[in-house]
Amino acid sequence: MKLFFKSLAALLFAISSFIAHAEGGNALQKVKLTTSHGDIVIELNADKAPNTVANFISYVDSGFYTDTIFHRVIKDFMIQGGGFDKEFTQKKVNEPIQNEANNGLTNVKGSIAMARTGDPHSATAQFFINTVDNDFLNFRGENDAAWGYAVFGRVIEGSDVVEVIRALSTSNRGHHQNVPANNVVILSASILK
Repeated sequence: MKLFFKSLAALLFAISSFIAHAEGGNALQKVKLTTSHGDIVIELNADKAPNTVANFISYVDSGFYTDTIFHRVIKDFMIQGGGFDKEFTQKKVNEPIQNEANNGLTNVKGSIAMARTGDPHSATAQFFINTVDNDFLNFRGENDAAWGYAVFGRVIEGSDVVEVIRALSTSNRGHHQNVPANNVVILSASILK
């Protein structure tokens, strides 16, 4: 049943994107992450990563990201969030999605991509923002080691906020490394009209 609703959401999103194109509008949706350190606005690329964008939008629409944290910060790599609440409890997620890393978008500084495990098709809710160009994360082939990480948008406002977050001091928390010493909270995530 979850798969049906996720597929329906992706179809409706694709239809709305098509209508926006037909009317000459901008089909690139924007999401604002209001964080404890300032706002970050992300432009989503549904043309290149339709299922990934639909998945991300479904989490935004459900309020999933409210009061989650950026739980992994590596200054010259990326900032990762969307999976843990302020008490560092992992949130329950929907089914994983297919990896769309072969879409031509690359892990350049300021791009947003899906986080995942070693399984290329294991991404759910967690995402990361690249703080430098990370070419080694790009798609190189359809096998486990080469699939890469699916980019689905880019930061268009709030790069200064990303810079502040990436420079925070970090430590270990349990078996998690590179955790900000003080929580960086996503207070809300909302679609900009």
